Amino acid sequence: MNVIGYGLAVIGAGIGIGIACGKASEATARQPEMQGKIFTTFILGAAFMEALALIGFVVALIA
Repeated sequence: MNVIGYGLAVIGAGIGIGIACGKASEATARQPEMQGKIFTTFILGAAFMEALALIGFVVALIA
């Protein structure tokens, strides 16, 4: 049962990072001069999504 919880957490984080990466690429293509700020925001968002996936992993192990 714990494996299912971790799998769902990883799937959610993967989908979130994929969508964020696509939108960051789209935003950079539309406004290349904002690439630095867009990249920084993307990296922060990806880090938070990965942190949530790790929390899901820990909760799946505890439960």
